[in-house]
Amino acid sequence: MKKTPLYEVHKALGAKMIPFAGFEMPVMYSSIIEEHMAVRERAGLFDVSHMGEIFVSGPDSVDFLQWVTSNEVEKMKVGRARYNAFPTEKGTVVDDLLVYRMEENHYMLVVNAANIDKDFQWLVEHARDFDVKLENLSAEYFQLALQGPRAQEILQPLVNIDLSGIKYYRFKMVEILGEEVVLSRTGYTGEDGFEIYGPSHQARKFWDAIMELGREHGMLPAGLGARDTLRLEAGMNLYGNDMDETTTLLEADLEWIVKWEKDFLGKEALVKQKEEGLRRKLVGFEMVDRGIPRHGYKVYVDGKEYGVVASGGYAPYIKKNIGNVYLPMEKTAEGEEFEIEIRGKLHRARVVPRPFYRRKK
Repeated sequence: MKKTPLYEVHKALGAKMIPFAGFEMPVMYSSIIEEHMAVRERAGLFDVSHMGEIFVSGPDSVDFLQWVTSNEVEKMKVGRARYNAFPTEKGTVVDDLLVYRMEENHYMLVVNAANIDKDFQWLVEHARDFDVKLENLSAEYFQLALQGPRAQEILQPLVNIDLSGIKYYRFKMVEILGEEVVLSRTGYTGEDGFEIYGPSHQARKFWDAIMELGREHGMLPAGLGARDTLRLEAGMNLYGNDMDETTTLLEADLEWIVKWEKDFLGKEALVKQKEEGLRRKLVGFEMVDRGIPRHGYKVYVDGKEYGVVASGGYAPYIKKNIGNVYLPMEKTAEGEEFEIEIRGKLHRARVVPRPFYRRKK
């Protein structure tokens, strides 16, 4: 198993460690609910150094990324980040990612940990007709995510710029603790927050400094468990659960990152699917009956087995049992009911809008 640069820190904090995407990662330090609530009400600090950083540069970098991703890249300004996806020729999803425009012809792609090698190979295979340089520098970077309503207040003393000047899905190169790092404001929890990307060997210094500043604000270290419940409440998809290479971007409710006016890999398949009409789609649901839905639990529509729960669990802040599921199009309207098998018994669930939670701004 791989380890992030902060592995020993997590062990010293008494974190429960689990295998995840080839890494040994902290799933929780105290409890998932306690860490979840800290992020919603105060702040939490996540080690997400397992995520991948792939760099694309060269004269054809814009044209290349326009072709291999579904969302708009060409119109991005330097200092912007954007949610995006790599579609296959069939319009299904190789991975979802963040694209950072570092310079005019220089991009950082932040990809899922489990897909780093697959994504890099995918890019290499599709770069043959483009003058680009591809670098997988994932092992050279740490990434910390400070999330929650007090994130700006906690981080501000470490930075010599006004953090309020970094808007949502923007980033800057800044000096923190004597190191030049990427500081962005995106987030995977539904809360305000920042991400710091820096050299791996400096991870401990940054973690300790933020933990010290966060203590008086009630900040907690947070693990993968809370990260999952937070993103589910916030209506954010998880690759491998909510979409993969068997689900198209349209089926995964991600048409908002499909830019029809440009040419891209898989566009023809998606246009055809849109014209013919979807047969199924990912929707949110909440349980009507008691019971916690989990990924992989069998789903029944009109008494017949129809797939499995994509994502599911107890949502601590809204205090409901919720999830995501693929349903036939005629069953995707708000209020439609279906059943989930939990411990051998069928429990009713109801389609509801996503996100389940939206922060007050």
